[in-house]
Amino acid sequence: MKKEIVKTPYRLIAYFQDHKDDVTLSFEVENTFLESVGYKAFIDVAQIFKYKMLTPKTVDDAKVELHFLKLNLDKSFHKDMKSEEKYGLESAFFKIDKIMQPSFLYHYQEALKFCDVYSKNRILNLGINKGDEFEVIYELLGDDARNKELVGVDYSPSIIEYASQKFHDAKLVCGDINDLASLDLGRFDMIISIGTLQSSNINFNERFMSIYQNQLHNGGAIILGFPNCRWIDCEMVYGAMTPNYNFSEMSLVLKDIHFCKKYLQQKGYRVVITGKDYLFLSARKIGVV
Repeated sequence: MKKEIVKTPYRLIAYFQDHKDDVTLSFEVENTFLESVGYKAFIDVAQIFKYKMLTPKTVDDAKVELHFLKLNLDKSFHKDMKSEEKYGLESAFFKIDKIMQPSFLYHYQEALKFCDVYSKNRILNLGINKGDEFEVIYELLGDDARNKELVGVDYSPSIIEYASQKFHDAKLVCGDINDLASLDLGRFDMIISIGTLQSSNINFNERFMSIYQNQLHNGGAIILGFPNCRWIDCEMVYGAMTPNYNFSEMSLVLKDIHFCKKYLQQKGYRVVITGKDYLFLSARKIGVV
């Protein structure tokens, strides 16, 4: 059976809409169309309809055949409610490797540089999981990382046990972010929290202000990561989701970012928002390099 030749962006979107329930998709594109939009355009559309693009195949000198596979929507930590440790060692969330995603890694590295991680001695990571954020710091600082006091907090005992074997120099604490006062951790030069404060059991505004007031040194820096993506079948799929919609809807993400930015600016901070799949709020005190 001869495959359809998709020639315009309109038809590209329509093709996915017409076949959105198919497990696999394949069609041909002419090289002239491919050269005008690039492979990224096809990857972006595929993600919208929860597909991943497989390796393209050359048809002839003028055409390429593209293949797509439907993501398994049941393979998502967002649906992993079987264990009390939703983010524990046996969870679907543990299988996620953010560092393998360049769009996460690059913007997180730049956030660390903006906040001058090189000069920060005590660094707190709230929601350490398997330690992706610390791993990037170790890679960025090299041997100088040994001179830092890295402290990680996570609610999952199995995660703390795992991360303790990986980061021998760090202090890792099993505890509730809602009750940091009981952990008696002191104050820090930098606080990092990637996707943790947005958890359903945390009052975001209240917890953020408490962390700023009680855990951050005067002049300390803050990096917050706001997921603007979904993890499905081990793929990072762009677009924040809310329970009320079946499409990407960013109101809650933007609301939290706006609150933090305004709050920190009132405290004399320079605040920047960067990133794509994860939006990074990076804040450093004005006059402090």
